[in-house]
Amino acid sequence: MIKTNLTVISKFIFLGFTYYPKVEVIVFVLCLLLYLITLLGNIILISITILDSHLHKPMYFFLSNLSFLDIWYTSSALTPMLANFVLGKNTISFSGCVIQMYFSLAMGSTECVLLSMMAYDRYVAICNPLRYPVIMNRRVCVQIAAGSWVTGCLTALVETMSVLHQSLCGNSIINHFTCEILAVLKLVCVDTSRVQLIMLLISVLLLPMPMLLICISYAFILSNILRISSVDGRSKAFSTCAAHLTVVVLFYGTALSMYLKPLAVDSQEIDKFIALVYAGLTPMLNPIIYSLRNKEVKAAVKKLLIRNPLCAF
Repeated sequence: MIKTNLTVISKFIFLGFTYYPKVEVIVFVLCLLLYLITLLGNIILISITILDSHLHKPMYFFLSNLSFLDIWYTSSALTPMLANFVLGKNTISFSGCVIQMYFSLAMGSTECVLLSMMAYDRYVAICNPLRYPVIMNRRVCVQIAAGSWVTGCLTALVETMSVLHQSLCGNSIINHFTCEILAVLKLVCVDTSRVQLIMLLISVLLLPMPMLLICISYAFILSNILRISSVDGRSKAFSTCAAHLTVVVLFYGTALSMYLKPLAVDSQEIDKFIALVYAGLTPMLNPIIYSLRNKEVKAAVKKLLIRNPLCAF
């Protein structure tokens, strides 16, 4: 069996959805719409958090970070696929594959940490409202956001480098539409137990542990909300958490189904569609979810449209 170091490969070939030729056009149109809506929604959300002074609060600072990384994540995952479809090719260079893999892992990992920090922010806001401005001051918010980005980028670097040191069996065909790390690992013909162990440890660090922090935060939040006597007070407290909880369920649900399933389960075709949800649908829904039940965001959007009528078109 011919063994080839991964760095010797000059390009990779994506199978994508070639097994379903009738679906390819539908997938392209769907992904293009998801990408454009994701860009528009997240750019608007970032813009209003910067331009509207009423949104200069920790929650919206973290939300703008979430929107920024959603733009990067969707761009790294979907734009090569969209470009390949338009150009009529299904290849990617070695360096392009490495960059795509790294950015996808980095943005996804950062979002795992950031969502848990946003849960902590909601905990402090609801359970310690009087001390909230002191605890979640500007310096602390910047440190939390920076910590999330550094953690995500470093763990992605470790995973990417661990894959680059593997050997292939002369095979450069990736059964996916992107350089997803699990799909690339299937090309390796040597023992990958060390890489799988590294990925498992990082997955535990970035999935169950942040989820535990989120569950603990919301346990305290729920306990505090139930002690609020007024119906309006409870409703307001629930509304500030509902959007974040919805995003958490969407994000972690798809992430867990991809990265913590048994290794013996071979569901590559299903993984492709899960990846579409993970890379396209969730980032598109994030700004919509946060806007629908948030009066401050809706007011800021209306104010932006009034000042700039052309934005409405």
